[in-house]
Amino acid sequence: MGKLIILRHGQSIYNAQNLFTGWSDIDLSEQGVQEAKEAGLILKKAGIYPDIVFTSWLKRSIHTAQLALKEMGWEHIDVLRSWRLNERHYGAWQKRNKDEVKSEVGEEMFLAIRRGYDTPPPPLSDGDERLPQNDLKYHNLSPTLLPRSESLADTRERTLYYYYQKIVPYLIEGKTVLVSAHGNSLRALSMEIEGLSREEVVKLEIPTGKPVLYRFDNTMKLIDKTGIKG
Repeated sequence: MGKLIILRHGQSIYNAQNLFTGWSDIDLSEQGVQEAKEAGLILKKAGIYPDIVFTSWLKRSIHTAQLALKEMGWEHIDVLRSWRLNERHYGAWQKRNKDEVKSEVGEEMFLAIRRGYDTPPPPLSDGDERLPQNDLKYHNLSPTLLPRSESLADTRERTLYYYYQKIVPYLIEGKTVLVSAHGNSLRALSMEIEGLSREEVVKLEIPTGKPVLYRFDNTMKLIDKTGIKG
C-alpha cells in the first residue's frame, strides 16, 4: 500500500509580509521554522516515517523537509529535488504586496488570477531581474522550460509530469513518500489525486506545515485522505 504525505512548507518571510512569492527563493520565517519542526513531531508521533522525500528547488521547501526530518531523527533517507515542484510563478506580481495588487486590478480580476485555474498573472518582461534565467540554479535548463508567469493549469502540467515519472513508481512499490512543496504545486497534485474539478480546486486551501496523508492500493486507486495528527 503506497502512502503519500504532502507537506506545504512553513510560513515564509514573504508570506508573513503579504507578498506574492512564487519562484522567489525566500526562506522560512521564525513561525515557518516552528511549523516545519511541528510537522516532523506530528509525523513522529503518528509513527509515519517516509522512505524517500521530494522537494522543489526553493529553500523554503528544502528547509521544511530538513527541519521535519531532523525532528523525526530520520535524516538518513534519500531526498530528490526538482524545479517541477516549485511554486506557481506569479510573473509581474512576484515580490509585490497582495493588497496593492488587488487595489490596482480589482477584486474580480485578482480572484480570477489568484484562485482561478487557467488565468495567469501578467508575465515578466525581457530584462526583468526576476526572470528565472537570472538565477544561477536554473542555468542548465532550457529557457523554453522557464516560465515568465503561470496559471494553476500551467503549474499542474509540470508538476504532474514529475509526479507520474518520479513519484508514482515509489508509491506502486508500496513506499511511503513525503513531498515537501508549495501551495499551488500541492493543489495541483491534490486536484489530480482526488479528481477535483476546476471549480472545486478553487476552494482547496492547503495550510502551511500541516502534513496530509493519501493512501493508495496497488493499482494507485485512492483509498483515503487524512490529516495527520500526532
